[in-house]
Amino acid sequence: MKVKRALISVSDKTKIWGFAKKLNELGIEILSTSGTAKVLKKIPVKDVSDFTGFPEILDGRVKTLNPKIHGGILNIRNKEYKEQMDEHGIENIDLVVVNLYPHDVEIDVGGAAVIMGAAKNYPYVTVVVDPGDYDLVTQELKNNECETMPETRKMLALKAFDYIADYNAAIYNYLKEKWK
Repeated sequence: MKVKRALISVSDKTKIWGFAKKLNELGIEILSTSGTAKVLKKIPVKDVSDFTGFPEILDGRVKTLNPKIHGGILNIRNKEYKEQMDEHGIENIDLVVVNLYPHDVEIDVGGAAVIMGAAKNYPYVTVVVDPGDYDLVTQELKNNECETMPETRKMLALKAFDYIADYNAAIYNYLKEKWK
């Protein structure tokens, strides 16, 4: 699947500017939440609020929990889904680059949901949770006319599910100790 649009919302901003710049150079539209967008200065970025038509609310706690985000990620690229997507003005999101706030700062519900949705829909969406994978993804996009390979999408999806499992376990252990 050709990557035309990416959602970038990261807590760990390591190497994100360079990665986003490369995506932009490949002609990939970048959507971003406000905190990440501030780091991506001088790179054309569309704010998630502009994409969804709905502002970030509750001090930024609700920004990606929106049908235009999740529909764009969970879309199975077939005729039936295309009709629904068109009816509701939802556009595909082909690349999801998200990592979460540390669990002891804030439990990241929206980011976790985005990661899970992207990993679930790996045949159509590439999910990246680790800055260490930016170079791999960039190389594949460059070498394959803006596409990632199915094997890579599977590997990154497994890594994303592992990341979420570790995150949830860390929350459980933290709260279990804190609430004794």
